[in-house]
Amino acid sequence: MRALVQRVISASVQVEGTVIGSLDLSVGQQGLVVLVGVTHTDTLEHSIALADKVWNMRILDDEKSASDVGAPLLVISQFTLYANTAKGRRPSWNQAAPGSAAEPLVDGVVDRLRILGATVDTGRFGAHMHLALVGDGPVTVSLEL
Repeated sequence: MRALVQRVISASVQVEGTVIGSLDLSVGQQGLVVLVGVTHTDTLEHSIALADKVWNMRILDDEKSASDVGAPLLVISQFTLYANTAKGRRPSWNQAAPGSAAEPLVDGVVDRLRILGATVDTGRFGAHMHLALVGDGPVTVSLEL
C-alpha cells in the first residue's frame, strides 16, 4: 500500500462539478490530503497500519501530528501511485489492485482514521475527480507499507 501525504491549508475534491469532499480549515490551521494506492498483496492490516502512520506522523507545524491537533484529512483513492514507468512512455497500471480489491482497503484506511478520532472527507472511488489544494511548506511525504 502506498500513500502520498501533503500538508495543506485548503483542499477540496469535485466530481462532475460538485464538491463532494473538502477540508474546512480556519486561518492558521493545517490539514492533510492523503492519496492512497493499493496493490495486489495488500490486506486490511496494511490499511490499518497506513492509517495509524498517517494519523501519528509528525509533519505539521512544531512537529505535531494530525492526532495531536485534530487536523482534518481528505483521503482520495489513487491507483496511479502504482504506475510502472520503467519502459516506454506509457505507464503500466498492472501493479495496481483492481477496484473490487482496492476499494474496501481504501475504505479501511478511512474507517480506521475515523475510529482513531479523525475528521475525514473523501473522494469517490473510481470517479474522475478534480482535486484542488493549497500546499503548506510545501511538505509532501511518500509512504509505502
